[in-house]
Amino acid sequence: MGEFERFTGESLRALDAAGLRRRVRTLAASGARTVLDGSPLVSFSSNDYLGLSADPRLADALARGAAEEGAGAGAARLLGGSRPAHDALEKAVASFKGTRAALLFGSGYAANATVIPALVGEGDLVVSDALNHASVVDGCRLSRAEISVVPHDQPAAIRAALGRIGFRRRLAVVEGLHSMEGTVSPLAEVRDACLDHDALLLLDDAHGNGVLGPGGRGAASAAGLEPGPDLLEIGTFGKAFGGYGAFAAWTADGVDLLRHRARGFVFSTALPPGVAAMDLEGMRIAAAEPERRARAAARADRLRAALGPSAGGAAGSPIVPVPVGSSPEAARLAERLLERGFWAPAVRPPTVPEGTARLRISVTADHREEEIDALAAALREALRG
Repeated sequence: MGEFERFTGESLRALDAAGLRRRVRTLAASGARTVLDGSPLVSFSSNDYLGLSADPRLADALARGAAEEGAGAGAARLLGGSRPAHDALEKAVASFKGTRAALLFGSGYAANATVIPALVGEGDLVVSDALNHASVVDGCRLSRAEISVVPHDQPAAIRAALGRIGFRRRLAVVEGLHSMEGTVSPLAEVRDACLDHDALLLLDDAHGNGVLGPGGRGAASAAGLEPGPDLLEIGTFGKAFGGYGAFAAWTADGVDLLRHRARGFVFSTALPPGVAAMDLEGMRIAAAEPERRARAAARADRLRAALGPSAGGAAGSPIVPVPVGSSPEAARLAERLLERGFWAPAVRPPTVPEGTARLRISVTADHREEEIDALAAALREALRG
């Protein structure tokens, strides 16, 4: 047996022993209602907060974009892969966020993992919230800057860390709407700390865009923050907007620098033009149909009220975590729900810290009130054992 064969076998057995072995389950369709192995299910696992991923208008835009500008871009944007759909989408994002410019990326992971190293390096400081997404963690490590990890949602800790002397540039990174907690960062206090220490605030608002704030413009807008050179936002199209890809929104000069230094942009083939057209349509619908945002918030709050102290997340957040703790127990709870017709997979380490396994229930605008009530009843029964 070779060394890597031994390594893979031992690693998988360790995952089994810890209750962390996973497998991909293929659902028949996206949206609130789907099918798994021939059985109909109500899905509470996606980030499709506005219920747009299965909207035929997005599929039509995808097809039209591909027909008009090509199925694939064929190259990186700087080498001839840029198409009119990319330009239109970047202009729409900048208008939506109120910034001077925006830049597209293939995924939120690519954006976070390569924007951070484009801005800081050796001799610089990054202050990162302890529960930031893995893409932020990796971006911090790739930057080779000194990293200070601070307790979750503690602006005073961010301020204290930024106050350390001896660094050239300072960057603070937080999420807007926390993907696993369903809570919103105290962004006004975080930004004040950054301004007082001449630091840039990088806001990963992948889950807040389209959901929070006036017009769904995100967590910063909900906190009353205006765009500025001290605030760089990262967002995605694959959640509330129902599409795929990501963006960075910032100043014109800042975005121009990212075009040259963010390796996830420079060295990646551009988004397929049809995908860019689909993303643009998702943004258009989200703006034109604000009732989707209101419905998702109301459905999530209904579930929180029905579950009581068993559920977390901020009021209006579509993310409703149900803490369990033990990874094996979280997996068993998810299986009990699956038997009752609900798809809500367990979230276990390394996605969340050890000892904090949970069900992360995502409520969308397409969920019906009777489905919310039925899930709450099934959860209460499953939690009783």
